[in-house]
Amino acid sequence: MEWRDEGMILSMRPHGESAAIIEVFTRGHGRHAGLVRGGASRRMAAHLQPGTQVAVVWTARLAEHIGAYRVEPLRSRAHVLGDRLALVGLTAVCALLSATLPERDPHEALWQATVALLDGLGDDWAAAYLRWEMLLLEELGFGLDLVSCAVTGRRDGLAFVSPKTGRAVSLAAGGDWADRLFPLPEGMAGTGAMAVGSVVQGLRITGHFLHRDLAESQSGRPLPEARGRLLDLLARRAERP
Repeated sequence: MEWRDEGMILSMRPHGESAAIIEVFTRGHGRHAGLVRGGASRRMAAHLQPGTQVAVVWTARLAEHIGAYRVEPLRSRAHVLGDRLALVGLTAVCALLSATLPERDPHEALWQATVALLDGLGDDWAAAYLRWEMLLLEELGFGLDLVSCAVTGRRDGLAFVSPKTGRAVSLAAGGDWADRLFPLPEGMAGTGAMAVGSVVQGLRITGHFLHRDLAESQSGRPLPEARGRLLDLLARRAERP
């Protein structure tokens, strides 16, 4: 068994005296683990950090085996080390993919969006990160529907999101249930810029569904701590005058 692909490192852990096991989010083969011989060495470990873009060749005797990787680094994202928020963002992306994606299940649209997000971490990327989480939910079958009201079907006056269904609800239809619904942040249903405070509100909504529908059901684990740190940093930034 052998295939070649491109991907990004999600995680690396030492294995034995000199090898390492890496998880790679690949374009055509999804989240896929493999052994890297010599991967724990100082020279190789520097190329196996989360977020690094790599070309890989995977080989195994049988498809169900963990197999071995040959890795060629394509693009380092070490520049984020000097930006605390960007570093936490990169860590959150890799940890979420590792915690929620089924193994060996390709999601090319999500892969392309992830590459674009990580490449843009030096810019104003908070809204792009929120929409990336929305795409993650959508790709795995739990997408939010913010186009029309779940009660009336109308597309105007949308003000809430149902914590049960992930569908938008209009101000008029919210009625006595408004205090049980998430407020719909300004700009979350669009594609343009968003205030940091609105991004934080949106991440609380996506976090609810990521926790309920993906993290617990797929892996039985809570959401990664890195995502919580990212939310805290953005919330503090939103509070600044």
